[in-house]
Amino acid sequence: MTVKVVIAQILECGEEEFWKTFFDRDLNKRLFLEGLGFRGYETTEQLETEKEIKRTIRVEPKLALPGPLLKVFAADFHYKEQGRFDKATKLWRWRMIPSTLTDKLVVNGLLKVVSLGEAKVRREIDVSIECKVMVIGGLIEDTFKRQMEDAWKEGADVQNAWLREGKQG
Repeated sequence: MTVKVVIAQILECGEEEFWKTFFDRDLNKRLFLEGLGFRGYETTEQLETEKEIKRTIRVEPKLALPGPLLKVFAADFHYKEQGRFDKATKLWRWRMIPSTLTDKLVVNGLLKVVSLGEAKVRREIDVSIECKVMVIGGLIEDTFKRQMEDAWKEGADVQNAWLREGKQG
């Protein structure tokens, strides 16, 4: 079964500033490590051409897992996020590659922003999560869904606080 996650959040910046900060390596490192309390974050690749930006990050999230999943996802769990931003359509498409269950857990996403004026955007995120593991697959999907919703919300809260304080860059 595939679980869908749809998230919409208001960020207090214009569209151009949103994408500039989205691809800012140092700011993202601060966001994940300081803002979200993740154990690790690294931009392993970021290439920009006339038409697109490709980026791969390696992330070690903080995990709050139900008992049955503690044995599946070891303490050193991490994932890679590989994405591509199409400059013409202004869409970010990404996939998550987990360090555990690599061939059984598929997470794909699409992110876009809608301008709500000069200094406000709505960030819209659509994610699909599919785990092909007998018995606990549904629990894994639900857990990843909840963790993603929480992290994206917390990320928006941190970004908005930084924007208000002028600490983005």
